[in-house]
Amino acid sequence: MTQAVPTHTVEPVALPEGVPGIVADWSSDQRAFKNVPWGKAMMWIFLLSDTFIFSSFLISYMTVRMSATEPWPNPSEVFALTLFGRNIPMILIAIMTFVLISSSGTMAMAVKFGYEKNKRITFILLLITAALGATFVGMQAFEWSKLIHEGVRPWGNPMGAAQFGSSFFMITGFHGTHVSIGVIFLIIVAIKVIRGDLDHQRPGFLTGRKGNYEMVEIMGLYWHFVDLVWVFIFAVFYLW
Repeated sequence: MTQAVPTHTVEPVALPEGVPGIVADWSSDQRAFKNVPWGKAMMWIFLLSDTFIFSSFLISYMTVRMSATEPWPNPSEVFALTLFGRNIPMILIAIMTFVLISSSGTMAMAVKFGYEKNKRITFILLLITAALGATFVGMQAFEWSKLIHEGVRPWGNPMGAAQFGSSFFMITGFHGTHVSIGVIFLIIVAIKVIRGDLDHQRPGFLTGRKGNYEMVEIMGLYWHFVDLVWVFIFAVFYLW
């Protein structure tokens, strides 16, 4: 006569309700964050918060422009340059956009060669990316000086609606600050790559795990985000 083997059933643990329950569920998952470096996770969180800020700026700009009582300046005329005796609209903005988008390509190549542990090529591509970013900031500084010389201020604008100046300096200045910070960090990472800090995990700033070039990828996430934001600024502010 055989005896029935008792079975033990494990009752599921009740999770808290709301946001604490979601946090508890994800934090206990063995797959969601497995082998994910903290630097990459924190960069995604930072980019998400930055997305909200830039979205607020652009939505505020659209709201201000649609509610302005005075005529809004024509971007094709405001951002035109006189070259070879001809007035060419948006030429500087087009070159700036081309330079910044090109830097995304060199950044993507730097990430590729970084994970192949090709220090020399990664170093060169990071420096090229930083140079393109610095070129963009330099052209933006020229654009600022041109408009300031023409009388545009954050509190006034001789070409039409006074809100134009505040919107322009706020949006482009905030984005230009991001690009400038990115250029500095790209140079720092490039120096660490060529010195071999990422191979030997030398203690210091922006080093990461030994033999892993994830820091280059994290910088790539930031740089691609900055480039993507400029596409929206270009479409909403300059082409509208």
